[in-house]
Amino acid sequence: MIEHTLSRADARRLAVRAQLLDAQRPGDMFDVVRRLTLLQNDPAAAVAPSADLVLWSRLGPGYRRAELRDALDEQALLELHGLIRPPEDIALYRAEMAAWPGLPPLRPWQESQAEWVDANDGCRRDILARLRTDGPLTARELPDSCVVPWRSSGWTNNRNVRKLLDFLVQRGEVAAVGKRGADRLWDLAERVYPDDVVPLDDALRLRDERRLRALGIARARAPEAPTEPNDVRDVGEPAVVEGVRGRWRVDPALLDQPFRGRTALLSPLDRLVFDRKRMTELFAFDYQLEMFKPAAQRRWGYWAMPVLHHDRLVGKLDATADREAGVLRVDAIHRDVPFSAAMTRAVRREIDALAAWLGLRVCTPDTA
Repeated sequence: MIEHTLSRADARRLAVRAQLLDAQRPGDMFDVVRRLTLLQNDPAAAVAPSADLVLWSRLGPGYRRAELRDALDEQALLELHGLIRPPEDIALYRAEMAAWPGLPPLRPWQESQAEWVDANDGCRRDILARLRTDGPLTARELPDSCVVPWRSSGWTNNRNVRKLLDFLVQRGEVAAVGKRGADRLWDLAERVYPDDVVPLDDALRLRDERRLRALGIARARAPEAPTEPNDVRDVGEPAVVEGVRGRWRVDPALLDQPFRGRTALLSPLDRLVFDRKRMTELFAFDYQLEMFKPAAQRRWGYWAMPVLHHDRLVGKLDATADREAGVLRVDAIHRDVPFSAAMTRAVRREIDALAAWLGLRVCTPDTA
């Protein structure tokens, strides 16, 4: 098999094009979700929820936030482990659910989880019975009849129902079905998921292929990541990137296509930057999400949004949506490279477009 040799610019353009961030915008929300395979359904909303920002950055001002809420409520899109996916992709996870807690040999933590669920089988049955009768319901509406409490050193300690629901989702017995206010709704998975099941080996390969198409270029092996891997094993074709150590896999269907870039403001959880190691290797971009840091230790801001200009990540936008005041507060534009006059105008246009989409006016320190 041929091994492709790419410059860093080639690799960046491949990644940008795969993530639908080049000048040719996709058709609609469903096109975006199917191509990207997932949207992270994170509740943080300093500017807007990440899933909405990802869709806005691809679709532009025509995207309306109610579209995603409606699609989830109507189950035209489904949430699995905090990731929004096309319904047809759930078939790629059903065999893994049936094999929970995993294929042998099990790791100690897998055995511990299985033992805890077995010890609380009565509560599991109570939850499923209640959902069958009255679902969909929120976690607080479900019975906690656990005989062995969940022990954790973190925030899940004694949150028995929430933790059991997490495992029931992993087992394919319960599914998320939208929200009631701020609370997630749960129902029986058999009412929500399509019936199709893809055998596990086939499913894993198809997931790798879908992931590579969404990323354009990825490592064959990468450190474990929660929920969604960053690697693609042996799908696609091998490649090397000039100036970057190691080997990559690329989607050959995306190679040798013309590239025309644009300027975009990205969610900190956008997949173009979510794999920080790949981001650093391909884009030489210094960035991390600082919302969990004390304010005095932040370099770029609580929810600093990476700025993409064509095939380069060139800076960060420190902004906050102050809905009470009706403004998008722009505290700083951190420039990683010198901005040309054209770049400055393009970034300002995107900030204005973001504020207009949010129904706010731009407020900078000199206009406050």
